[in-house]
Amino acid sequence: MEDTQLMKGILEGCVLGLIAKGETYGYEILSELERYGFEGLGEGTLYPVLTRLDKNGHISCRKAKSPLGPIRKYYSITEQGKERLTGFRNNYQKISEAANAILYEKKEDE
Repeated sequence: MEDTQLMKGILEGCVLGLIAKGETYGYEILSELERYGFEGLGEGTLYPVLTRLDKNGHISCRKAKSPLGPIRKYYSITEQGKERLTGFRNNYQKISEAANAILYEKKEDE
């Protein structure tokens, strides 16, 4: 698996986690991702994730005029998205613990 595939899966869960904190828009999501250490992400990476989450019913999108000018898309999480986020968190934790045990040579009984 290439790092880009790994990033794609993790990014989708993280974007959903950010939207779960409250209604937000694309640029704000990119800024938050960068603040948390996801560097070098652009609109070409984020917007396909948002489109996929919307298409799958995990988020909803509304358009409204921005205080600074053009119309902006605002995203919020749906009930289905909350369920998906819970599942993602559980799976991510299990996979991370197993991978860390292997990569950093931790045994389960230590």
